[in-house]
Amino acid sequence: MKTSGFILRFVLLFVLLICVSLAALLIGSVKVSFSDLMNLILFNQSTDLIKQVIFQVRLPRILLSVAVGGGLAVTGGVFQAILMNPLAEPYILGISSGASFGAVLSFVIGLGFWGSQAFSFFGALAVIFLVFLFGKRFGELEPNVLILSGVMVGAFFSAVILILVTMLNDTLRTAVFWLMGNLSIADSSVVYYVLPISVVISALLCFNGQKYNVLSLGNSTAQQLGINTVYLKRFTYLAASLLIGVLVSVTGIIGFVGLLIPHLCRLLFGSDNRIVLPASFFIGGAYLVFADTIARTIISPAEIPVGAITASIGAPIFIYLLKLRYR
Repeated sequence: MKTSGFILRFVLLFVLLICVSLAALLIGSVKVSFSDLMNLILFNQSTDLIKQVIFQVRLPRILLSVAVGGGLAVTGGVFQAILMNPLAEPYILGISSGASFGAVLSFVIGLGFWGSQAFSFFGALAVIFLVFLFGKRFGELEPNVLILSGVMVGAFFSAVILILVTMLNDTLRTAVFWLMGNLSIADSSVVYYVLPISVVISALLCFNGQKYNVLSLGNSTAQQLGINTVYLKRFTYLAASLLIGVLVSVTGIIGFVGLLIPHLCRLLFGSDNRIVLPASFFIGGAYLVFADTIARTIISPAEIPVGAITASIGAPIFIYLLKLRYR
């Protein structure tokens, strides 16, 4: 692909993300007009209420949505590429459930924020190990068995989480709402921590796009072409586990983003992971901003867990995309 065409596509995707984010800034229980927003951006002139709504409520939430949606979409695309399975993604593989279990366990023990991060990471990593352990047959990785193993391991950890939450005090029972995917925790301190991690790890995974292309030809072919497949896979699993652990510990489980968005990008741009993975970050971020805007406004001033919105939107769209792809 020509460099100019490559750049143009990502400029358009960035513009899409900006447009969706600007719309999300305006929509909510407190009305903010476009002129109010422009006066604030250009002249720093606005009421204290609008400044508070934009800078303390909506903007942090939008930035967190971009970080989470983009990160989940990239990890989904990476798992689909490295496992050569179109159904592979953190939610279906059970990795999100493992990270959530780690976070809830840290709450039970009474650990702080960093303890939650560490437990989420190791929970995600443990699930990857278990899924691959169960997914191997006669030394070879069976794609269908891998997916079934992920579903079963994820269901097991989800059940353990519900048992823990049910048996413990009312404070932990509020974790049920968080487990369904919730971005209301967004504030400046969380965003400043999550957004850079999501961008950096997603970028590192995207830089390996060409290697994932070669890996799709098979392990033996990739090794003959100079790819250290063992190192590449280990790096990918560790980086993806770290990113998923960070995201899930903050927002809970948000499904279908990592499944739907990479498929959509492949339909739009082809199968080249050098394009699909970074495009997934932009479109995944825009998609979650859109879904969260619906979640916080549809029954305002209350809100619906954003995970329920992404599942409601994502499931039928994914079925339609599968029909387009395989008809």
